Amino acid sequence: MAILSPSILSADYMHFHADMDNTKQSGARWLHVDIMDGHFVPNLSFGYSWVKAMRKITDLVLDVHLMIDTPIKYAEEFCKAGADYLTIHVEADTEENIHKTLDLIHSLGVKPGIVVKPKTPAEAIAPYLDKVDMVLVMTVEPGFGGQKFMADMMPKLKTIRQMLDKVNPACHLEVDGGVDLQTAEVCKENGADVLVAGSAFYGAADRKAFTAQIEK
Repeated sequence: MAILSPSILSADYMHFHADMDNTKQSGARWLHVDIMDGHFVPNLSFGYSWVKAMRKITDLVLDVHLMIDTPIKYAEEFCKAGADYLTIHVEADTEENIHKTLDLIHSLGVKPGIVVKPKTPAEAIAPYLDKVDMVLVMTVEPGFGGQKFMADMMPKLKTIRQMLDKVNPACHLEVDGGVDLQTAEVCKENGADVLVAGSAFYGAADRKAFTAQIEK
């Protein structure tokens, strides 16, 4: 069974609390929270204070995706704010600091994850696979919602699933970018078990039916 992680980036910010409640009512168990710093990606979003506020009003699994430079500087704050999973980009720092950040996240009782952009090869995350609870494969260029799904990322997704099966088979494999009812099936066929959907979920006429279809 797959897991849907709706991206709160696509919610109605004027009715944020209501959209969070509706997300849970749809049957979703996770919530994807994109953190963008305006440097690593050309956009700004939430900070750890938002994550802390979300934690107070929901028991959904907070799947926090850091699209920020040098995440080692900020990871502790996001862990303390209430993240359940905290994923960092392999491209965001040196290999030494990525290892240190993943270890720090784990030491704080949060599940660490590693993320790859579309142009980054699967091999780049090989050094970290034995210490993560989730790998996130971007199927759009990170920074903005509503982009078109990059189907040419499926061979990389499949390769990463094969790599994980050898060293860390319990690790989740997540996809983020252009996921809808059709592309989700393609992702699952290539090894993904966590699907991030933003505009497709929050724009769905029946969010409960959308969730059921993704998670079947």
